[in-house]
Amino acid sequence: MRLSVNVDHVATIRQARMADEPDPVWAAVLAELAGACGVTVHLRGDRRHIQDRDVEVLRETVAGVLNLEMKACEEMVAVARRVGPDMCTLVPEGEGELTTQGGLDVVREEKEVRSAVDALSADGVDVSIFVDPDVVQVERAKAVGAHIVELHTGVYAEAKTPENAERELERIRVAAIAAREMGLFPHGGHGITYRNVQPVAAIRELAELSIGHSIVSRAVSVGMELAVREMLALMDVVE
Repeated sequence: MRLSVNVDHVATIRQARMADEPDPVWAAVLAELAGACGVTVHLRGDRRHIQDRDVEVLRETVAGVLNLEMKACEEMVAVARRVGPDMCTLVPEGEGELTTQGGLDVVREEKEVRSAVDALSADGVDVSIFVDPDVVQVERAKAVGAHIVELHTGVYAEAKTPENAERELERIRVAAIAAREMGLFPHGGHGITYRNVQPVAAIRELAELSIGHSIVSRAVSVGMELAVREMLALMDVVE
């Protein structure tokens, strides 16, 4: 299973002081050297962490897959078409939220999502949609032209009991199987840590995990390369 490392929170530390460091570009290079297949960044409308400059420099630096998370809106589509990431993941974006709260409701926002998918696909960008592990949402993602679905693993990650965690794992597993049957590539992400990654990594239908906060937190203590290697070792699950 592949690992894409989200370096948003390296930029969060930098922006806390409005300084030049730590640079998310440095973190991205180290993550790839440690074995990550690519790098994910979320360019938010309020530019709270990742800046336009970061995306532009990462486009020139990342050797693997540069995945730009973004809202399905004209502003972000224009940025993506200018920069040319390898992949764009369409995500919901709520005002004042600390982090993404759930999957994008493709059923309710189909017009905006379809418009973004069409524009990005026309430029040869692979489009992923971040959705809850719900077969209906996966079906709508396929219908609007997505190539990939990233299944929201946050409810699993925040489960308070083993029973709830197992129930959410099964939802992820069922949605991943459905996505495969529809010809989509299922990924997973949100809230995954060193403590809870292995059951998700054991879902064979998932092709890739996107993990950020936990790796960046670990990197504060041990460095980015070792933090990524430790996560990859945990993801190497053999049933």
